[in-house]
Amino acid sequence: MTLNFASLALAAATAASLLLAPAAHADNKAIAVDEMEAYLEFVDYGGGVIFAEQIPKDEWPKMVVIDARDAGQFARGHIPGAINMDWRQVLARRNEIPRDKPVIIYCNTGSLSAQAGFALRVAGWENLRILQGGMEEWKAKGGFDAAARATAPAKH
Repeated sequence: MTLNFASLALAAATAASLLLAPAAHADNKAIAVDEMEAYLEFVDYGGGVIFAEQIPKDEWPKMVVIDARDAGQFARGHIPGAINMDWRQVLARRNEIPRDKPVIIYCNTGSLSAQAGFALRVAGWENLRILQGGMEEWKAKGGFDAAARATAPAKH
């Protein structure tokens, strides 16, 4: 079997890339950790969350609302007007998320949407808020009427 120079060069380049891949992966991981650390030092406490009662009914149509639950949960019920984007897919589908209008993301209770929201905020989405308490709290507080209920005079 004879190896020509091109085959030998290709084999050497392949071997070198395999040997260097762990170092490149470590560098990428370090960069990601540095970015997250910088974000955590910068962000305001609670700056990424919003409560249902903070959103007046007439503001909802002006927002992009993302339901970060799986398709089955979305099909069983969701905030009207929401689009379904599984929390694990938000970065892969980030080009579908606008940067020029308010974005609300939610799940059932807020824990998975918080992870998705964190990833998007680290990736530069400053216009994104996580709905505190998720779908469950939104329903319990009155849905689109949560703000009106929260500001209504107390009944005695």
